[in-house]
Amino acid sequence: MKLKQVAGVVLVAMALTGCSTVKGWFAGKDAEAKKALEPAELVKFEPTVNVSKLWSANVGKGEGRVGVRQGPAVADGRVYAAALLGGVHALDLQTGKQVWEYSPAKEKKKPKLRLSGGPGVGEGLVVIGTLDGQVIALDASNGAEKWKAKVPGEVIAAPAVAQGLVFVRSNDGRTTALDAATGEQRWFNSQELPSLTVRGNAPVVAGPGVLFIGNDDGTLSALAMQDGRPLWEQMVGTPEGRTELERMADIDGAPVLEGNALYVSSFKNQTMAIEGPTGRPMWTRDHGGAGGVAVSSGNVVVTDGKGVVYGLDKSSGSAMWSQQALARRSLTGAAIQGDYAVVGDYKGYLHWLRLSDGELAAREKSGGDALLAQPLVADGILLVQNVDGKLTAFRLAQ
Repeated sequence: MKLKQVAGVVLVAMALTGCSTVKGWFAGKDAEAKKALEPAELVKFEPTVNVSKLWSANVGKGEGRVGVRQGPAVADGRVYAAALLGGVHALDLQTGKQVWEYSPAKEKKKPKLRLSGGPGVGEGLVVIGTLDGQVIALDASNGAEKWKAKVPGEVIAAPAVAQGLVFVRSNDGRTTALDAATGEQRWFNSQELPSLTVRGNAPVVAGPGVLFIGNDDGTLSALAMQDGRPLWEQMVGTPEGRTELERMADIDGAPVLEGNALYVSSFKNQTMAIEGPTGRPMWTRDHGGAGGVAVSSGNVVVTDGKGVVYGLDKSSGSAMWSQQALARRSLTGAAIQGDYAVVGDYKGYLHWLRLSDGELAAREKSGGDALLAQPLVADGILLVQNVDGKLTAFRLAQ
């Protein structure tokens, strides 16, 4: 008994004095474990393609850690971009020159509207949602406000515009169809939410008479565009696990529709090709993440939560290559620019990877702040918006 008491006193004394010998036993392992969790340092390489920055513009601030992944939209040679507290901006795609700017009017005794999720563009409208559930439609030619509407939850995904309707996905699992001319509600469809979800929503994707909705429970739904009638539902990321955290399977990146095929990825690191008219799976692979997919003529490019980029064969889903040099750098979803896949990271770097083998081909910095939104390519120009509201355009040198 006495020996036990003495041993206890010694152990307490060692803990209180921070015995250097005991620290030495674990210091090495702790350092190794810590390093294994840190973002990978950028490796030096010889660029094989020249990238030039065309222009940059500031469209406002406010996103910070809100995590809404604000990104631009492009239509008819113009870039439309928004920020939480910066209004909506229309810029010339080639030069970055501002065409018009919209700032929501401040109402008495009400907080200023916080524009979120990025604008949706179509049929002469630019539509933006807010963290307060407001939906604002602007004239794409001059930025004049055409109407406002209200939905029950915050809007953190870009709306879609098609066939005389505006489709808004709100954070409560509801998709609302509004009349594009008046903002009046035409229909809504609600999806039950799991207890725990990733911060973010997939933008609504419009197909021929059909809407495709990525859901927080790991399913992809098809709704009839004119009345919201469910057509089919397909599980992409199966929510398996013992805890709510392990079961998170959100689809937060926009599905890509190409012909009759849909390509979609989930937080469960599962990517699937789906036959659009029927919802039938064409192939599925255990690579991917919440950031969205990029599709080229032969590849589907995805990034996973560990920062690994995969090039999948478009017809079969087989992994053609993987790039692990960007591990743990909190990568965005990929975009395709020419013969390269492009991803952004938490330090504002953009990385160009060869589509043929995934090797690093170029690197540029868009600014010092994190990139969350998936880059966008239009007319050969790559656009990226960081969390500080800086919008930058890059072109591959000829």
